[in-house]
Amino acid sequence: MTSVQVQLSGHLACVRLNRPEVRNAFNNEVIAELTQAFTELGHNDAVRVIVLAAEGPAFCAGADLNWMRRMADYTHAENLADAAQLAEMLRVIYACPKPTVARIQGDVYAGGMGLVAACDMAVSVDTANYCLSEVKLGLYPATISPYVIRAMGARAAHRYFLTAERFDALEALRIGFVHAVVAVDQLDAKVDELTKALTSASPNAVKECKTLLHDVAGQTIDAALIERTVEGIASIRASAQGKEGVQSFLQKRKPSWLV
Repeated sequence: MTSVQVQLSGHLACVRLNRPEVRNAFNNEVIAELTQAFTELGHNDAVRVIVLAAEGPAFCAGADLNWMRRMADYTHAENLADAAQLAEMLRVIYACPKPTVARIQGDVYAGGMGLVAACDMAVSVDTANYCLSEVKLGLYPATISPYVIRAMGARAAHRYFLTAERFDALEALRIGFVHAVVAVDQLDAKVDELTKALTSASPNAVKECKTLLHDVAGQTIDAALIERTVEGIASIRASAQGKEGVQSFLQKRKPSWLV
């Protein structure tokens, strides 16, 4: 049994954390398997959407305790190498050219917050709890911080990074960390709603739109940024799927990626 399972169904891929006995905590093996899965799926032309899910009562409890025990004896150089692997996993998920949806069926703690934040969108059950618990252990959430701060905003991050308070799904929704909160029996329906919307869009437009979001978010609106966006719309209008999408709309037919 692998720590991470990958299932393909049409244009949808599901990457599932499969260590319920340790609340899906991650270690070197999980990090390597997640990195490989998202790298390969990102380059798979048949895949249009990736769902990140988990088995068991918790989505992800952060770092595995046995892994943390080993790290306690690491040298600074070993800690650097170890943290670099975690950082690369998060980068691969965040930069994946396919849209990603976190399906959160249970609690999310510490490094698990980074997994959710690295995804494009997140749907949570109403019973899930969230916590950035690192300062209680004498640590801080350095590696996951670029993604979590982008997801919840700097103001909320100031509170929850510093206090290590646990907060519920409705608070996660209020601060923008998740996009929807539903009862457990509605979780799959809400995830399906998002994946269907994503698979109905132009695959090329979705890919380019992710790049646009990364390039534009938080940037100063200056001449260089405006020039980049002008070049972007001109290029995608001239692309094959851009032309097909406009023509299919005008001709009142389905575009080729839906046929």
